[in-house]
This record gives sequence, C-alpha cells and structure tokens, in this order.
Amino acid sequence: MSLKGYTFSVVEAAIKKPGRKDLALILSETPATAAAVFTTNAVKAAPVLLSAERIAAGKAQVLVVNSGNANACTGSQGMLDARETSRLLAAGLGIAEELVQVSSTGVIGVPLPMDRLTAAIPALVAGCGSADIDALAAAIMTTDTFPKVAKRSGSAGGVSYTVAGVAKGAGMIMPNMATMLSFVLTDAAIDPALIDSIFRRGVDRSFNAITIDGDTSTNDTCLLMANGAAGTPVITAGTPEAELFAGLLDEVLLDLAKLIVKDGEGATKFVEIRITGADSDADAKRAAMAVANSSLVKTAFFGQDANWGRIFAAVGYSGAKVNPDLLALWFDDVCMAKAGVFSGGDAEAQGTEVLRKKEFSVQVDLGLGQGSATVYTSDLSHEYVSINADYRT
Repeated sequence: MSLKGYTFSVVEAAIKKPGRKDLALILSETPATAAAVFTTNAVKAAPVLLSAERIAAGKAQVLVVNSGNANACTGSQGMLDARETSRLLAAGLGIAEELVQVSSTGVIGVPLPMDRLTAAIPALVAGCGSADIDALAAAIMTTDTFPKVAKRSGSAGGVSYTVAGVAKGAGMIMPNMATMLSFVLTDAAIDPALIDSIFRRGVDRSFNAITIDGDTSTNDTCLLMANGAAGTPVITAGTPEAELFAGLLDEVLLDLAKLIVKDGEGATKFVEIRITGADSDADAKRAAMAVANSSLVKTAFFGQDANWGRIFAAVGYSGAKVNPDLLALWFDDVCMAKAGVFSGGDAEAQGTEVLRKKEFSVQVDLGLGQGSATVYTSDLSHEYVSINADYRT
C-alpha cells in the first residue's frame, strides 16, 4: 500500500531521557482536509488546547509530536512552549503556523525541555522523508511494548487510495478518548462536509469502545488528515464511495484500538464484552462499560476465575435497565448462567478453560429489548501496579 503525499521524520531530542527517537513529524505536501477528536477531561494539556483551536478551520498540513513529556499542567509557559514549537516548525518548513498540529504524551506536570526540543527541530525538518510510518509509530510510544500501525486500501472513481494510521497507548485508557494518540492519514480526497461526521462515528466505535483502567487523560488526541494526493475524485456524503471509505476508516481505527487494549499495561488477556437484549443501545453501552471497568471483574480475568457473579453485579449497578430474572451470560460459547442463576453442571470447569485463553468473549443478554453494544478491555494484573507505581522514575 502506497500512501501518497506524506513524508515522515523522527529524531532523538532526549525529551525525557536519551537513547531513543522521541520527536516525530508528519508533513503533507499540501494542506489537508482534517478533523480531530480530543480528550473530554476538563484538565487539558497545552498542545490539546492549541490544536483544538486550530483544527476548527478544518485544515492541517503538519503534525509534530513528542513523547516523554505531556506538557500538561504546565501553566501559561506550557502554552508558550507549544506555540514556540509550532512556530519553529512552520518557519523551518515554510508553511502557515495555523496549519501545524502539536501533540505531546508522557509525564504530566513537568515543563518541556525546550532547549533540547529546539535544538532537535532543524534535524527533524531536514529529515523529512527519511522515516516511514513504522518509525513514526515507534517514536510516539511511552509505556507501549510495540508500535501500532494499521492500513487499508480502497478506490474511488477507479483510482486507488490508502488509509493508514498509527496509535500509542497502554495505560490511562478509557472512552471519551484516553491517554492515547492516534494519527490517521489518507491520500483520498474527502469532502470537508463529510470528514468530521464519519471520523467521529469511527472514533465512537473504536477508541470510545475500549478501556484498560478507567482513566481519561489530559492529552488524548485522534487526528485524521486527507490530502487528496492519490488523485481520487472528491468523496461526498450519500455515495457508495463514502460508504466504502467510512468502512475502511472504521476498520483502521478499530484495529488500532484493539492493539492498544492488547498492549495494556501488564495485560495478559484481551476480552470482548458484548451486551445484547438491552432496552436501548445506550443502556447496553452503560452495562458493557461497567463490566469492562470493574476491578473485581478484571482481576478475576487475570486469575482465570470464572466468577460470573461479579459480572452480574457490575451490570446491576451500571444504571442500565435490568431484570435479574432475565439475565444470561456466556464465556465464549459456554453458558455460565441463565434466567439469572448459575447453569450448574460442567459450566464452572468449562468457563475456567475459556478464561485460560489469551483472548475470549463475555456476553450478557439482558432479555429486555434489541439494544446492543461491544467494548474491549483487558485484565488487571500485578504488573499494572508495578508499572504505574514508579512511572515517573
């Protein structure tokens, strides 16, 4: 798959410590139609505030992102530093500063080491085209154990195009975005009137359907750029081409979201939580998130304990409409409970065997209606505590 009209650069700026590439750049050869979704946390990092202000115009050409420092809770100096980073990049590349998106991830509350970052920017600019998308994915990692990349291809008007994305995230993961960054690029031409709506729909089905630990961070950013460099006709709403593009975008976003869960800090399990038979889709989502975020449920997954009662308890306090006499539950295809009570027989042993697997599903049917939802989560292990107990050191 060839992604046209974008170049990448990564350098070492020693933002947190030396020894790895930690400053990255995406450059589109022309201003791209763009959309973004940011954290809903009331405490927002300076780069989030700056980028959200700029993306309102629906255009972007450059993204600069650093790992190792969140530039969050850094006061007015943090905003000055974000703007200065943007200014230096714009000057070096000869583009309008308003077309620069800024993103950061890492430790909260520590000022950016602007001397080191400023010193690294000339090499970052000079290196445009020297890196690929895999190097970009590696440069934005913090506690991630592997880089996250997803790609799809499609066509419009007989012209092929690519949708490709990267993501980082392993902890502080919770819907309404999370401590995650994701940047998705396409060389298709997308109508500005369409791009925001299909992007937000895709985010709701992916990054807003995962949880590792229930925490929502200060820096969460998901950005989509469409530069049209493939030469496709403009894809507009209500067409088969729009439906195809939206489907490919959904797949890329969901692939990246699942990779984040699989790389959850200390995670040993990847679990799909499906709620069916709810009074509404919204109720199903409430129930699914309650199960996925329950520390008791997640520790049971880690311990391979088929403690289905904890799952019913989470559904019960979720706020969803529930009739306990109608509840049914499965681990994969093993029915653990029906009509609100334990299935008996071999269910305990069979359910335990399911939980021994690295990936499995949990389905709860509420028996009330047609509402449904699916979310993705991980277990909660000793290692999660170890990683986050000394994250700053």
